[in-house]
Amino acid sequence: MFSLMKVLPAFIATAFLLALVPGQTVAMILRQAIVGGTKVAYTTLIGTSTALVFWGGASAIGLSQIFARSHTAYAVLKYAGVAFLTFLALQTLWSLRKEFGKFDYEGSATFGFIPAFRLGLITNLSNVKAAVFAVAFIPAFIPTDFNLGWGIFLLSIVQAITSASWYSFLVHIIGRATTTLAKPKVRRALTAFSAVGILFLAATLLLTSPR
Repeated sequence: MFSLMKVLPAFIATAFLLALVPGQTVAMILRQAIVGGTKVAYTTLIGTSTALVFWGGASAIGLSQIFARSHTAYAVLKYAGVAFLTFLALQTLWSLRKEFGKFDYEGSATFGFIPAFRLGLITNLSNVKAAVFAVAFIPAFIPTDFNLGWGIFLLSIVQAITSASWYSFLVHIIGRATTTLAKPKVRRALTAFSAVGILFLAATLLLTSPR
């Protein structure tokens, strides 16, 4: 357990950077908070966090055995993840042609505990970025002397807590930040920053080694 604790700072920093990247989850959380209110947004957060733990559990069950037996399988998955993240970064940069970049949260909110929870759950279950992180990133952080399956599952919980903490902060300040976020220049700047962040994640994954 001590060996896993040593990688926590680096993992939390990476998970936090991933949470900063705009996408379907960020847009949905912003919309829920601004249109539906704080309570609705927090309920939705429970759903998004549950989905992250689900992805971690699926990765732990399905990949722990594969990675333990085949470095080739790990390499294929790693380079697929690098390719996807690079594509996502380029797509994010391309969105700068639009007025708001990727930070476009127009639309209506989903109310009620079950509907809001379900929205958050489905949003992250269908989020390719969350899947790539669970199956390509998390295993790279597990120390060689720690059980891979349990390590993936435990770090997925840490990721869920890290993401929820950032999104909770956004929800908390959303009332004051609404005017600022409404400015096209601000959203475009956030989009550009996130594209750089995605490229950093891709480079980090490229340099990781199998267990």
